[in-house]
Amino acid sequence: MNQAKQKPTLEGATLEAILTHLVALYGWEEMAKQVNIRCFTSDPSIKSSLKFLRKTPWAREKVEQMYLHLGER
Repeated sequence: MNQAKQKPTLEGATLEAILTHLVALYGWEEMAKQVNIRCFTSDPSIKSSLKFLRKTPWAREKVEQMYLHLGER
């Protein structure tokens, strides 16, 4: 039987896990192209990005949407 690709969900996924997965998949440069924020362009790190994303709902939403769209590719 063919197994359908499972779409990622936010249920149970921490912001750190989402960000780590996206960075491993795309890298910081591509992340910065998708979500143009300084913590992705200037000396990026998981720690600085988490700090910013936790304080900035619009940026967090964009990162979460990027993660959710992984299943569509």
